[in-house]
Amino acid sequence: MKVSFFATLRDIAGGKVVEFDVDHGITAQELLDAIIEKFPPMKKELLNENGEMYGHVHFFINGRDVQFMDDQFQTKITVDDTVNVFPAVGGG
Repeated sequence: MKVSFFATLRDIAGGKVVEFDVDHGITAQELLDAIIEKFPPMKKELLNENGEMYGHVHFFINGRDVQFMDDQFQTKITVDDTVNVFPAVGGG
């Protein structure tokens, strides 16, 4: 599954698009966990001290912010979905 990173996250990921070897139909949370496992420095950029995604970070699945989807981070993702992760400019 390809995940596109933006802004400062690109520096951590080493590029714009990173391929993740994950199961078809995983949840957004499982993908987020895989991202942090592959790039541990991303944890402090994405999650607060309670392990929740910062409000200024956007995790999009097919152009929709997962934080505003019905199932939020339990939303299932397929390999054909487009996933983008980025911090909003001026966030914090």
